[in-house]
This record gives sequence, structure tokens and C-alpha cells, in this order.
Amino acid sequence: GDRHGGRRGPGERGRFSVIVWVNGAFGVGKRTLAAALANEWAGAVVADPKDIGSAVRDALRGHPFARQDYEDYPPWAATTVAFISCVHAYTGGPVIVPMTVLDQTLAAALLTALSETADLHHLVLHAEPDVLRERIASDRAPVDDPVRAARIRADRLRRLEDYQSGAENWLLHGAGHVIDTTALTCRQTLAAALSHLGENYPVACAAPAYGRQA
Repeated sequence: GDRHGGRRGPGERGRFSVIVWVNGAFGVGKRTLAAALANEWAGAVVADPKDIGSAVRDALRGHPFARQDYEDYPPWAATTVAFISCVHAYTGGPVIVPMTVLDQTLAAALLTALSETADLHHLVLHAEPDVLRERIASDRAPVDDPVRAARIRADRLRRLEDYQSGAENWLLHGAGHVIDTTALTCRQTLAAALSHLGENYPVACAAPAYGRQA
């Protein structure tokens, strides 16, 4: 089972509604899996915190507290928890979060805070280094901006060693449910995720706290 996120007692509101944090290497296929899961579940949404990171980084550009990676900013973590929690409260879930977090302390803080909001699953997508490099090299998104695509690929390659370090130190050792995608297609990865989630939670949305009613 996952380290973070326990079941609620029978009859409690939101018992069958989940937040699924999809972690793993940069370029491993987190957003592809998140979109596929959202297509499988009625009412599911994908909440990607990367734009929050861009906003925080832009706000502090040139500031003495500026950092290269937005995950190093406490305002990013706090805003991300609030964002995901509010989206879950508005929709009733499920909410799927495709986001790489390699720092163990930061990940524990984020997941613990979100587990207070809803039942939480932490999926870790893994792939061997050679396969990751191939996936990064073959990824042309966003196709409408070749310069940006090249920058994204370079950044993902730069962070490969960071992922390997995190994987060896903690990510693959009980931090969450690991799906080794090295030899899996996208469809097989989706099937593995659905099998794990289905074994642990009946997939049904909770009534939203303040969302629009149909």
C-alpha cells in the first residue's frame, strides 16, 4: 500500500474520491497517464502544478531569493496544496496530479497535507535510463514550438541523474506504488495503474463541496 493516505470510515463523505499524484522521472509519461486516467473516470480532472511554478518563478525573477527550480520555493508547495485541495473540493474528485517531486522531504510534506483532504494515491512511474533517454529524444511536444520543445528535452536530460538518485534513495523503496514502464506501452501502463487503483478504491466521485450541480 501507499505510505500516505488512509481509508476513511464507512459513511464518511468523499470515501471513494481520490487524489492521485503521479510521480516519476521527467519524460517518463506522467501527463500521458494522467490524461488517460481522466478519460477513464467520469468527473475526473487533471491538475498540473507546473503553471503555479512558472508564476512563482516569474514573480521572484531577479530577487535575491530566486532559485532555478520552482520546487525549491516554499510558496510553490503551499499554493500547490491549496490549488489541488480546492479543485478536489469543487469537483468532488478524482483529481490527478502529474508532477515530478524528487526531494523526499518536500514530497512527504505535499502528500501528507493532501491526505488530509482526500484519500491519496502516490503512483511512481519508473523506466530504465536508456529507455528514458529514448523517450525524451523522441518527444516532439509541443510541436508548434520547436525551440521550446528542444529546451524541454534538454532540461529533462539534465534532470536524469537527479531522478536516478531519488529512485535509488527512496522513490522505489515504499514511497508509493511503483509501475515500471520500461517494457510497457502507454496502454499497458494505464492498465497497470487502473488495476492498482481499482483494487484499493471503488471508482466513484464524491458530491462536490461547492461545485456546480448538474
